[in-house]
Amino acid sequence: MENRLAFLKTVAPFSLLPEDVLSGVVGLLQEVTHTKEALIYQQDVSKLRGLDIIVEGAYDTFFYDSEQNHRLPEEYGPGTCYGGMSILLNKKRSIRTVVARKGTRVLALPRRDFRGLCLAYQEFFHFFTARYGERMLNDEYAHFVKPAPAPEENFIAADQLFSRRIETLETRAIVACPANTPIFEAAQRMKAGRVSCLFVTDEADSVQGYVTDMTLRDQVVARQLSASQPVADIMATPLVSIRAEAYVYEAILLMFQTKTRYLLVKRGEEVLGFLSRNKLLSDLAQSPFMFIQAVKLAESNRELKRRWEMVPDIVNQLLSRGVKAEIVNQVITTVADTIAVKVIEGVLAEHGPAPAKFVFMVLGSEGRKEQTLLTDQDNAIIYEDKANEQRELVRAYFLRFATAVSDQLNHIGLHFCTGGFMAKNPKWTHSLSHWKRNYQQWMTESNPETVMQFSTFFDCRYLYGEEAIMQELQAFLHAELRGPQDRFFYFMAKNALQYEPPLTFFRNFRTFAQGTQQVFDLKKTMTPIVDLVRVYALRHQVAGTNTGERLTLLRQQGVFSEKEYQELLQAYYYLMAMRLKKQAKQLMDDRTAPTNYLDPSVLTQVEQVTLKEIFKVISDFQLKIKVGFTKTL
Repeated sequence: MENRLAFLKTVAPFSLLPEDVLSGVVGLLQEVTHTKEALIYQQDVSKLRGLDIIVEGAYDTFFYDSEQNHRLPEEYGPGTCYGGMSILLNKKRSIRTVVARKGTRVLALPRRDFRGLCLAYQEFFHFFTARYGERMLNDEYAHFVKPAPAPEENFIAADQLFSRRIETLETRAIVACPANTPIFEAAQRMKAGRVSCLFVTDEADSVQGYVTDMTLRDQVVARQLSASQPVADIMATPLVSIRAEAYVYEAILLMFQTKTRYLLVKRGEEVLGFLSRNKLLSDLAQSPFMFIQAVKLAESNRELKRRWEMVPDIVNQLLSRGVKAEIVNQVITTVADTIAVKVIEGVLAEHGPAPAKFVFMVLGSEGRKEQTLLTDQDNAIIYEDKANEQRELVRAYFLRFATAVSDQLNHIGLHFCTGGFMAKNPKWTHSLSHWKRNYQQWMTESNPETVMQFSTFFDCRYLYGEEAIMQELQAFLHAELRGPQDRFFYFMAKNALQYEPPLTFFRNFRTFAQGTQQVFDLKKTMTPIVDLVRVYALRHQVAGTNTGERLTLLRQQGVFSEKEYQELLQAYYYLMAMRLKKQAKQLMDDRTAPTNYLDPSVLTQVEQVTLKEIFKVISDFQLKIKVGFTKTL
């Protein structure tokens, strides 16, 4: 008894109590000894029966994140107490997970008696509340004590956004005038028809362009142009159209990608009417597309950075509502594209007009419109060929320009490419003729190393600038690919066989150690699908860079059967959904940087079986690649 009393006097906050009170407390204590290491409390699950005062040994305490990693580990050694904050401030449930070491001896004060001391002695009570307040100042601690609530549907419109077709919407009727109509008369027609967009037709009554209120302001009033000139002189082009069978979300994404405010709706060659971006967005006030509009209207890099940091929340909400992974990819890509264009326009304003026409293109997953939450920059610049005396000045400008763009994107959160595939790298900012030589060399001098390194450049996509330059490069590539390129396709096919699905002979998962877990890499698991679809797309001259789009076009050409198409498509986007969900959880729930690693032990039995079937599909298609391109088994 005397020893316990002397010990209690050394333990905070019992040292604050009068000695006669401490003597009474000694009689209430119950001794517990842990003869072996044991998990005694689970985070936010186990109810505490009292306050534990450690006499010998130690408690190892921590939080678990979604991947069962130990977060904020802390040791409670002799002379410390555990459980006070949990009893008083967490409804008696243990705030942390606790493992008692072998040989740990504890004096337990029953919960009722502990609360009695807190009521009677304010300093004793404040010791625990003050300590809790200090801990809660740590963002990571506060996050795990109060997990993020279920996502609110603040970015998600009704499910019909992703299932409703354009043909079910009420399109606006076309109001048009011939191309030779005077501008003032065109304005009168707009007033009479109460429209802000007037379409312009040719002699065959085919729509060729359009005029808006903004066109009249910028092209007529601001330039003091004569209102008697033909409307064809000021009409905007090109026109962008969409099939009536397309989905609503496709229309909105197309509007953002092409920077158009109006879409013609067609069934076959028949024009049914048009859609206005403002009207669509006002109907979808709580959709992710309003968020994209907010990104488009951002006025500073600071605001762009804040918007990019909100993307994981949007992804989390879309996935939780069952939105398909390919749609989520497109949303992420459209946000990233919008940010990049804003940055490019800002840098051009700072540096002055470019001394030559150019294209800023994106590569890799961004080029394929398949970005995830673990993404970096992959981009390049092509500029028009200039005379020798101008060549160095032009190149110097674009390298300065590219560096500024890349640095600002990195600051916003679209990080530098670790492999250096960025326009700021002098290797990837060149004239059109230089780029043609690059591609020609990669194809004619193919080997395993060059194909592995430069395959990302065959997923390039126009983002900003003079699109005709990109079109000329693509026409050149198509012409080259029509020639004898057996060596190139051989090594491209071999590249698709580099990574084997992580499945052993006995159909168990092949994993490697990552921290305390055994994992496999989801990105590498998906790579063979990307690679093999790319090989077939290049051989069969299929346009587009997106894996899903390439698959669809290859099926239409009869390269893949319906069964093969469905198997590959479902396999790819099942893995993509798994990858996006994991990354969103890491960012939102665990407050850690996203990765591509997955521990199969945390999956359900159904998920494990599905993954094993997907790995078999990938293996079967790799066999098809071997036979079709390398002629070896």
